[in-house]
Amino acid sequence: MKKALSGIYLAVVALFLYAPILLIIFFSFFGESGVNFSTASGFSFDSYVAIFKSDASADLFSAIANTLIIAAIASIISTLLGAISAVGIFYLGKRMKKIVNNINQWPIISSEIVTAFSFVIFFAALGIDNGWVRLIISHVTFCTPYVVLAVMPRLYQMDGNIYEAALDLGATPTRALFKVQLPMLMPGVVSGFVMAFTMSLDDFIITQLNKGTTGIETLSTYLYQDGAKRGLEPFWFAVFSIIFMIVLLVVLVANLRKHTKVGEKKEVAQ
Repeated sequence: MKKALSGIYLAVVALFLYAPILLIIFFSFFGESGVNFSTASGFSFDSYVAIFKSDASADLFSAIANTLIIAAIASIISTLLGAISAVGIFYLGKRMKKIVNNINQWPIISSEIVTAFSFVIFFAALGIDNGWVRLIISHVTFCTPYVVLAVMPRLYQMDGNIYEAALDLGATPTRALFKVQLPMLMPGVVSGFVMAFTMSLDDFIITQLNKGTTGIETLSTYLYQDGAKRGLEPFWFAVFSIIFMIVLLVVLVANLRKHTKVGEKKEVAQ
């Protein structure tokens, strides 16, 4: 009975998680922006064609490009800062490490609207104009703590004697960091990069409040503007479906590679 209830619970959770996504994919083949079964005109690829041939296609691709540029720059910078910061925090004293770890978590647990408005006040006080600089700095700032949290567990799993051995063999602390420590931390660094890229890609509130009237639109802000002014374009269902399928493919490939490596290690061990 307990096993059956657990299965039902998981099925209900999965339904609430994935049913909306499946509906988006379903409606992407009806060429409309509505979600009403009664008005569906029939199966078609019009939504996918509209991505390239709609009057708003240029704005859409501009928003996609801006989103990817901001996410790429912010995730690369925040990954470098977060990885090196995690190493520094790890070697702090016990009391100071606890304090810094708590400070690192403030941007994560803080309400995003509070963080976004804080950025607005901060940039205004420094006289930094609306635009790319504001967006990249703000994205780097709220992404970096996630990288620190992703890298920190790998530091606790790492054998500290290897770093000390590198120093004993003549490596400078900087060389030992980049040649010995960071390669061992690479799984955590990659996880932090993916997390930072995803968080930047998904952000709306911080971007919306800090882009100002520069005309810079990301996918999330362009979706908001499109829905508020004209009603959603039909291509949005297709865009979301493509994004979901790309993410799903990446996850499947990553898991397949992981299982392949585990299998190879087992074969070598035998």
